[in-house]
Amino acid sequence: MVAAMATGLGAAETEWDVVVYSGVPCGAAAAVMAARAGARVLLIEPTHHVGGLSTSGINTAETEHMLKWTIGGFADEFYRRMGRHYGSGRPEYYFESSVAEACYVALLAEAKVTVRYGLRVERVTKDGAELTGLVLSDGSTVSAKVFVDASYEGDLMARAGVSYAVGRESHAEYGEEAAGVRFDKTVRRAATVDADGRLLPGISDWARNLSEGAAHRGVMNYNFRLTVAKDPRYKVPIPEPRHYDRGRFALLEGWLRGKAARAEEVKLEHILDLYERRNGKFELNNKQSAIVSLGHFGGQFDWPDANWPQRQTIFDDHLDYTLGLLHFLASDDSVPASVRAEMKAWGLHREEFADNGNLPYQLYVREARRMKGLRIVTQQDVQTDRRKADSVGFSSHFIDSHHVQRLALSPTEFINEGRIWRMGYAYQIPYAALTPKPDQAGNLLVPGAASFSHVAFCSYRLESVWMIAGHAAGVAAAMAARADGRVDRIDIGELQAKLRAGGQVVDFVPGQPEKCEHLNGPAEF
Repeated sequence: MVAAMATGLGAAETEWDVVVYSGVPCGAAAAVMAARAGARVLLIEPTHHVGGLSTSGINTAETEHMLKWTIGGFADEFYRRMGRHYGSGRPEYYFESSVAEACYVALLAEAKVTVRYGLRVERVTKDGAELTGLVLSDGSTVSAKVFVDASYEGDLMARAGVSYAVGRESHAEYGEEAAGVRFDKTVRRAATVDADGRLLPGISDWARNLSEGAAHRGVMNYNFRLTVAKDPRYKVPIPEPRHYDRGRFALLEGWLRGKAARAEEVKLEHILDLYERRNGKFELNNKQSAIVSLGHFGGQFDWPDANWPQRQTIFDDHLDYTLGLLHFLASDDSVPASVRAEMKAWGLHREEFADNGNLPYQLYVREARRMKGLRIVTQQDVQTDRRKADSVGFSSHFIDSHHVQRLALSPTEFINEGRIWRMGYAYQIPYAALTPKPDQAGNLLVPGAASFSHVAFCSYRLESVWMIAGHAAGVAAAMAARADGRVDRIDIGELQAKLRAGGQVVDFVPGQPEKCEHLNGPAEF
């Protein structure tokens, strides 16, 4: 495992050209590219590991739902380093968390980026619209000419007073066909209430209380992406949760008993998604079609705007839910013996997250805050109006929102809510979507919680795409730092030229497909 320690220049320095907040892939890209452009860069990482979810269990670039030609610049360099590690001589889009972390650490060290671990932004100081410094969780302060918020949650942005959205806009707000509350067409049959008529854990509300297409505060569900193994040489026991509550899985129990009464077969794969990766490692993920899976529906609602202690409580609750579900599947009498045996055959992989009990460092925060910047990218921008004069990169992923919640239809039926799955197209990411309104923050870029509607964000929220946006933000930040610090005043043509020179894909390529025809799953939902 890579040691978590400061790298690059002296960590005691407090004044920088560029300060990047969060060492997720987006932040690593921004920090490295700003440093390569000549800026003195500090990267602040709240955990003790860089790489975000790429080093915390998501071991894919998700190119199975993307156009590979759109991946260039720092992102392409990262995947080519994976290829060198595995000896393939080509970009490798499936990898291991520990290998990815070693790569990010090496790239940061080579660029002479200083990394400070285990620190969170508590407060932002400003002079008018200019950010002057950050007060960190250890009481220290840092200042810079330009700041970059790469975090999943937009924590620096929010503390700087930048406008943002949380949850789903209504269909009417931006005229988006896929916006707002979305009721699944498939009715699920299982008890939704207990003996006293109260909704079971995991059921958020009654469907009659919501309207299709209406705005809703809920973001898509979160879960942990565990790395597991069957090989006895590598597996270690999956720990029981600190607080096990069998009642949390009453919905699953009722479904299982119904299946047993009808003599219908149940397999573990009906509940969990297991993706085979490298070297005997499997990636465990939420299964969209399952009655209950790793996604903790409703448990994510308060995360985006929660303070640090509240987030720790939500994190712990998700971990208890995850380990509780796996414990239930391995031990509960309501689970078929064959499923229990299969669950018991799996363990955590001893080579990953060795300093954290072999559990991932980060919760998979698919979506949190989203900036309301100079331009808000909407569904139309990612499907039809896809060409932008201020392009700084591309995405092409499907519009992919996991479910948000379960809603009771009756005491014996429920539906899931929030799923979107729409065809992916190559579209240009506009620089204005990374840029706050100048009167709110003149020297800040936000490539993480960027200025997208919920629907459009569902095609942006990939680590590969975040690296593309981070690359652009890093180069732009270095340019602004050499001038007056104002990120809205840089020369877009000059920025684009620098990005092209760095291998970033900024322009549509004649002859390359623009529609992502290949997919895994239904084309439209």
